[in-house]
Parts: sequence; C-alpha cells; structure tokens
Amino acid sequence: MSVKANFLITLTLVLFGTACGTKNQPASQGPPPVNVTVYTVAETTAVFYDEYPAVVRALNEVELRPQVNGYITAIHFTEGERVKKGDRLYSIDQQQYEAAYQQALANLAVTEANFTKAQKDVERYRELSKNDAIARQQVDNAEAAYEAASKQVEAAKATVRSVQTNVRYTTITAPFDGTIGISNVRLGAAVSAGQTLLNTISSDDPIVAEITVDQREIFRFSELQSQKQAKQDSTFRLAFGKEVYPHPGKISIIDRAVDANTGSIRMRLVFPNTGHALRPGMSGQLRVLSTRARAVTIPYKAITEQLGEFFVYATSEDNKVTQRKIKLGKQIGTEVIVQEGLMAGEQIVVEGVQNLREGSTIQVASTEKK
Repeated sequence: MSVKANFLITLTLVLFGTACGTKNQPASQGPPPVNVTVYTVAETTAVFYDEYPAVVRALNEVELRPQVNGYITAIHFTEGERVKKGDRLYSIDQQQYEAAYQQALANLAVTEANFTKAQKDVERYRELSKNDAIARQQVDNAEAAYEAASKQVEAAKATVRSVQTNVRYTTITAPFDGTIGISNVRLGAAVSAGQTLLNTISSDDPIVAEITVDQREIFRFSELQSQKQAKQDSTFRLAFGKEVYPHPGKISIIDRAVDANTGSIRMRLVFPNTGHALRPGMSGQLRVLSTRARAVTIPYKAITEQLGEFFVYATSEDNKVTQRKIKLGKQIGTEVIVQEGLMAGEQIVVEGVQNLREGSTIQVASTEKK
C-alpha cells in the first residue's frame, strides 16, 4: 500500500473518531441555580408613628417695649429667670413725668377754685334774678362762666390722668407669668416710646408644638381631637433626633381654614412643660401613633431600587423569579409596609437578591420567618 493511501486511511479514522466524540458529548447547560432565602408574605397589624416637622412655640409671648421716652434707671430681674405677673422689670427716669404730674395737679386745683367761684356767683345771681334785682345779661354771663369752669375742671382732670399714666408707664411690669429673656438694653440706655425692644417674655408651661399637615388628613386629626385621651396616652409625642420628650401632648387647635396655595392646614398641640425642658423655637418631629390592620409588611433587605422605583423578586412554581414593582409605605424598624404590588401568601427572595436577574433559576436554601 502506498504512503498516500495510508495517509488517507489515517485521516479518515481521525475525522470519524472526532465526529463520534462530538456526537456523544452532552449538550451545554445554563448557569447553576442561585441559592436564596425566601420569605412568605403575610398580613399583620402594624403599629408605627407618622412623623411631622414641628416647631415649639410659647402659648403666650410678648415683646416688651416702653410707652414713654427716657433713660433706663433700673433693671429688676435676672435674665432667663421666671417672673410673676405684675413683677417690676424695668424703670425709666420719671423726673420729667413726675414734674408734669405735679403741674397738672396744680392746674386742677386752680380750675376747681375757679369753678367754685363761678358756682357761687351763678347761685347768687339766680336768687337776685328771682326778685328782678339784677339784669338778665349778668345772669346769663354767670351761667356761661359756670359752664366753662365746669368743663375746665373736666379737662384738668383728664390731663392729670394722662400725665399720671405716663408716670405709671415709667415702670414696666410682667404682663403674665413666664420666663424673661436676655435684656436688649442696659442701665442708662435711652429708649423711645413704642420703638425700643427691651426684652421678650413668654409663658412656658404648658407649651405648644405647631405642625402643618395635608388637607387630606384633616378628618383623621379631627377624630383624634374629639377622642378622650388618658393621662399617659402616647398618641402624640415630640422627638428631637433620637431623644423623645417623655410627656405626651394633645391637639389644642385645628386652624379655621386650609391654605389655598399649599393645600395644607396648621395645627397646634399642647404639651406639659413642668421641667421647662422645651424652649420656644426648638425644631423637632411630632410623632403620631398609627395602627393599620391587615398590613402587608416585608423585610426591607428584600427590596431593590432602580431609578427611584422599588422592586422585589417573587418566586414561581418552576423555581424561577420574577421582578415585581411595589409601592412602599412606612418603614418600621427592619421592615416596611407594602401598599401595592404584593399579596399575602406570595413568596419573595430576601437573601441572595444581588445575584438574581429576571427569570433566574433559584435553589431555596432556607425560609425566613417573621
């Protein structure tokens, strides 16, 4: 046999063996199943707090301004302390007002003396007129002088009251019980009536928190306002970061009308403040206790986010997953309420989510329970 013939036989055998080997090789398979932990969705009663931005304000607050001009001659309080209604706070130099008061008293005495003389004259002239012993003109003049003297007395008394009021205004007192702030003026400072801000005083027990809510929640808050609350009812709580104010509050006022521009309405809640821990101007969160029956909650770790939308991987009977879009509600610890997209009894993946794609095959390694 020639060399060429041997080569052809060898090549044929090699090709035949390769073809047979290819025919007997198993077909290629897809990626292996992903090991996951699943969770069975269930309905439960969810208890949580809705939060609203709140600002603490005084129930009563007033700016103290002088009603007369002058110089501060005395400050009778310690800044930041509690004061009682009627306590003296500031004194303004009253020398010129006292002098004006004394002058007004003297003028009143003169007009009263003139009135007494006019009164005696008119009485005497009236008696003489009865006997036709005096001209009628003189009687009329006496009557007019009497009336003028009477009006002058009234005017002098009004002047005395006015000047006396100015003297009283030189002492500024507390209009109600509360806490006074840091003084804006010092001894000797010149102040102007109605212009200079001396200080601010505010009540501090009870104290209020103001919130603004959407008009769609008016009915809910109106119901909460009408309900009788126990002393330790925790429906309304104030929080400042991680710190929660220990005393609960209650709704005091729901504003009369909705703001047409924002569609919101203001509300005021009252809180006890015996320890004076709450100060006007503080910003925090008002927590309103809410209970939702038959709420669907799932672990937050099961959720993936894509372009601001939220999804979970739901399992199917053929051990595959489908990406499901959901609408989230309130987060409660490590769980979150699902408002739309899931029903009780469905299974979702809670661990191994990062390895999944739409239609991925899964191998359930464990089942997580609530």
